[in-house]
Amino acid sequence: MIPSSVESRPQRPERGPAKPLIDPRDGDAEDDASSPKQKSLMAIAGSLLAEISLTKLLLAWAASIVFPAAILGFAPLVATAWVGDVFSRLLELYGIGAAIVLLAVAGAGWIGWRPLLRAAEANFWALNALGVQPGYALCREAIRHLAERALKPKSGAELARMRAMSCAGAGILVALIAALVAIAVWPATRWIGSASDLAAPLQLILPTLANAVVIMSAYLAAASLVWGFADASTDQPLDLEGFDGAPSDGRVWRVAHLSDIHIVGERYGFRIESGRGGPRGNERLRRVMTRLQESHAARPLDLVLVTGDMTDAGRSAEWAEFFDNIAGHPDLAERMLILPGNHDVNIVDRANPARLDLPFSPAKTLRKMRALSAMAAVGGDHLRVIGVGGAEPGLTLAAALEPHRQAIETFADQGGLRLSNRLARLWDEMFPLIAPPPQEDGLGVAILNSNADTNFSFTNALGMIPADHARRLTAALDHYPKARWIVALHHHLIEYPMPVTAFSERIGTALVNGSWFQRVLKPYAGRVVVMHGHRHVDWIGACGELKIVSAPSPVMARQSAPTHFYVHALAAGPEGGLGLMAPERIDIAAAGAEA
Repeated sequence: MIPSSVESRPQRPERGPAKPLIDPRDGDAEDDASSPKQKSLMAIAGSLLAEISLTKLLLAWAASIVFPAAILGFAPLVATAWVGDVFSRLLELYGIGAAIVLLAVAGAGWIGWRPLLRAAEANFWALNALGVQPGYALCREAIRHLAERALKPKSGAELARMRAMSCAGAGILVALIAALVAIAVWPATRWIGSASDLAAPLQLILPTLANAVVIMSAYLAAASLVWGFADASTDQPLDLEGFDGAPSDGRVWRVAHLSDIHIVGERYGFRIESGRGGPRGNERLRRVMTRLQESHAARPLDLVLVTGDMTDAGRSAEWAEFFDNIAGHPDLAERMLILPGNHDVNIVDRANPARLDLPFSPAKTLRKMRALSAMAAVGGDHLRVIGVGGAEPGLTLAAALEPHRQAIETFADQGGLRLSNRLARLWDEMFPLIAPPPQEDGLGVAILNSNADTNFSFTNALGMIPADHARRLTAALDHYPKARWIVALHHHLIEYPMPVTAFSERIGTALVNGSWFQRVLKPYAGRVVVMHGHRHVDWIGACGELKIVSAPSPVMARQSAPTHFYVHALAAGPEGGLGLMAPERIDIAAAGAEA
């Protein structure tokens, strides 16, 4: 009998598919495309030239620079044209009595022209945030960096003196450059307008822009001198000399400080910054939460503070992973407060650093709404909103967002420019957020948004504290004169007293007006501890009396490297002071592979 074809097949052992030549679980070169840890910034910048959208870039420049400059430079021409025209008509009608009538008209004109003045003022500060303060900060940090590399200070005190001198030098240098620019552009300016100019508006383009350049240059020349010498006289950062002892009354608050956990939305996903040189997936974070749960079980925590970069690019899948992770630890979630980091709101495209948003882009607002929704879900019943011009915290964040629930849901579902503009204003109105102290001399928490309003993934890491947010913060601190405070933000106030390998580390992640904000906090230094993340390294130090705590990233390290985080003990000091005791270090062992 001839055997059938089935019976004639050779017997093979059962096994799975062979390992592919390219194992997708290990990633590939595409995962390193945007990683500054795997590629130099020059290499990444070079790739931008081929990938960037010139149309979007021109529109972004127009909206962010040209249009504000045009309003600022055009305002004096319009104002003088209006005043001159009215004044000439009054002279014709009233002769010598025109001066008296002009005062009344000027009063009415002030009311009528206040929108123009407000627009000019708003665009002045927009240009200041976009170019003036960053220009000074760039020069200051460049001089500091060169001085430290050349002179190599041997002690913290010597480094502090060198940094102070660098600040003064930067102020003088920037003032001279700005003055030369103003002098060079001055011949093209024109400050007096007339009604006839409206017949030939194109002729006003050059003087309008020249006016704006002279105004901003003159401001920069004066402001940089003020900033430079103010920074030179400000307390420079030094490593903390010693921790405080236990308080006599025994009041200690245990605060777990996490930051930069960079959750990804894929099981085998890599982070933007580290690429294949960093962790894969979210298993390391799960081990962090397990170790934190063990610490809480041994000795209860009062607060779990996550100072930004909960996600790697602010995507909805990443936020979903965040909520899934904390859902398994309800005791920790109940004590958790979070705040937005640059990766949560400013990453336009995690795979393409050349991608940019327009200033009015709905995608930008959507990332902010995802972060705000997460903040309301985690700690939203503890955080309170400070109204504009108010001092006492009002509604909780959850309650303040409730009237906007339908708009936020509709926007998340459908997008749209109108809703985007409305919700972008809502985002700005929410900060700072305050978790008030339970008792008048208890511990409160102030949550800030320190992210600069950038539209470009390549510059996503810069920070800026708006002046009105700082005013609301100090009003809240004054409202509770006996309370102690944690002031929490994502960015570091000032460069640490430690060497950096690349200048890009120093300027690319800076809080542009950090020195100014440090001076804002100085009157409250004895009862405030500042906690932040962003740089992924741990540092505990002080600027004068102001204690500053930087959190390491418990996630961002090579697969084979261990990580750690800290549980800090804050103590009630004498006369309303806030002490910082020695922290508990919690180590996370390295894993051979993370799935």
